[in-house]
Amino acid sequence: MPEGQDAVQRELDNLMKWAHVNLMRFNKAKCKVLHMGQGNPKHNYRLGREWIESSPEEKDLGLLVDEKLNMIQQCALTVQKANCILGCMKSVTSRSRELILPLCSTLVRPHLEQLRPALGASAQERHGAVGASPEEAVKMIEGWSTSPVNAG
Repeated sequence: MPEGQDAVQRELDNLMKWAHVNLMRFNKAKCKVLHMGQGNPKHNYRLGREWIESSPEEKDLGLLVDEKLNMIQQCALTVQKANCILGCMKSVTSRSRELILPLCSTLVRPHLEQLRPALGASAQERHGAVGASPEEAVKMIEGWSTSPVNAG
């Protein structure tokens, strides 16, 4: 076993021993290996006697990351989620600015704000909707304007 692979496997074995001593078990079905880095030999690893499945991308702490640390999929999912919320907001009976702007700030903006650390400055310029103000979000909804609209 190459030195790097051996070190990783040793750490996995140590984790298994620690879990056993503390009367705990890993859910091995949820354990995945994400091979990162260019030229990674993609070695196989095991937890106990079972081999750990390899995966091209994984979600951890709410972020989807692939083997190249590419966040494009995460960005697409986040923008899709924000657009779904905006779509639901279109069905709100009252379309007054006083109601819609706080809804955008509370429900949509947090999703878009989570992308800021994941994107570099140049990517933020390319994806103008990321971090959009509530007023910009209102403009993105077809038929809405930033001026108050009567309910109806």
